[in-house]
Amino acid sequence: MEIALTKLSSRGQIVIPSELRDGLEEGDVLIVIKNDHQLILKKASELDKQLSQDLEFAKRTEASLKRYEKGEFKKMDFDEFITDMKTW
Repeated sequence: MEIALTKLSSRGQIVIPSELRDGLEEGDVLIVIKNDHQLILKKASELDKQLSQDLEFAKRTEASLKRYEKGEFKKMDFDEFITDMKTW
């Protein structure tokens, strides 16, 4: 994983640091996904099964966190959890 810092301009623009631009070209369309305090940036040309899976995972994670925060969760042992998880 690579990490770099950038700033948001007064017009809402950001610069992707040069060391993170591998595989990106001028004119590429990018998708921006906001999830709570996270921003996910992905090339639109990569709209594939993985992106669909990423979006579904993000939705389920957010929904689960909200249920947890409301106290809507149950305890289960490891084997029961794995069995339940396989139904996802």
